[in-house]
Amino acid sequence: MDPKVLLTAKEVNIILHRLACQLVEKHLDFSNTILIGIQPRGKFFAERIKSIIEREYGVQDISLGFLDITFFRDDFRRNLKPLEANKTQIDFLVENKKVVFIDDVLYTGRSIRSALTAIQSFGRPSEIELLVLIDRRFSRHLPIQPDYRGRQVDAINDEKVLVSWGEEDSQEDGVFLIQNEPKKEI
Repeated sequence: MDPKVLLTAKEVNIILHRLACQLVEKHLDFSNTILIGIQPRGKFFAERIKSIIEREYGVQDISLGFLDITFFRDDFRRNLKPLEANKTQIDFLVENKKVVFIDDVLYTGRSIRSALTAIQSFGRPSEIELLVLIDRRFSRHLPIQPDYRGRQVDAINDEKVLVSWGEEDSQEDGVFLIQNEPKKEI
């Protein structure tokens, strides 16, 4: 079954600009705000948001870091295949700062719960917000909701939302709904 296009490259670009504008409205000069991309897929999204804020709104010196949550996941030891960790890159203080977590898809909420635990290793933020490109509502396992969302998507459990970033996937930006292959019984 072919993937269904949820967002084209043009629509992704419009949403990125809207989300950046919402962040600027709330955080103004970002002097007390930190952007944290949740590895792996939130990295590209966070870099794009930072770039738009700098270019379109003239805000400079925005702190941007990347947080790996691999070893903080609650399914860390339950997975049969080995997990590949990414690199955490946070070279600034988090203590008493406003942190904006940035991730591409909010699904069950478990990745965000892991990020909440992982960020504590870097200090105690004064506030944490969540910005996501896609909010898969009706799929939560935990009571976590985004503060900023690009688009809400209603997908059933055997469907997967795939965000394609040009930098990583060597194709045009886009968001697609794909059918997961059914698990085969042995």
